[in-house]
Amino acid sequence: MTATFTSMENSSAADWREIGAEARKASLTLTDRVLAHLKLLDGDCGGFPVDRYQHSLQTATLALKAGKDEEYVVCALLHDIGDTLGAHNHFDVAAAVLKPFVSEANLWMVQHHGIFQGYFFFHHIGLDRNLREQFRGHEHFARTEEFCALYDNPAFNPGAKALPISEFEPMVRRVFSEVKNSIYKDNTAMLAAA
Repeated sequence: MTATFTSMENSSAADWREIGAEARKASLTLTDRVLAHLKLLDGDCGGFPVDRYQHSLQTATLALKAGKDEEYVVCALLHDIGDTLGAHNHFDVAAAVLKPFVSEANLWMVQHHGIFQGYFFFHHIGLDRNLREQFRGHEHFARTEEFCALYDNPAFNPGAKALPISEFEPMVRRVFSEVKNSIYKDNTAMLAAA
């Protein structure tokens, strides 16, 4: 069955029960789709010393080995997942994917890492390397600065041994199993029951 309306204003509760049932099915495979999208970065070097997939694995490996919690490690793994769709704002795309599932601190870190990472290279491309200073004093400034300095920045090493995706997949599944922030969060039970 599918909904029968041609305009949302003419939809019914029965239509939304059907849509809810389909949404629940789709949510069960979300992690698979996210991991498949991450895999699109494999082989995409974009001129960097390693491809973006290896960069993602290296970043997550560094964070895990430093003892960061699971949600942080998942953010490290997925921080550049937006590269394929957001050539000019990859950090916004990654943040949009992660937003329902992560804390405000980790979301802010992912959302702003592009500006903070710029400290290490913006001066080579005619931008202000201190652009991040506009956020000085923000409660998540130090967290984002640390993420870039310790995990994102040094994760372009062709000789580094990154952990395989199989090490991170269970973490991604656990983090994506709980919706923390969504306008639909309060309706999850209704949608699941439909």
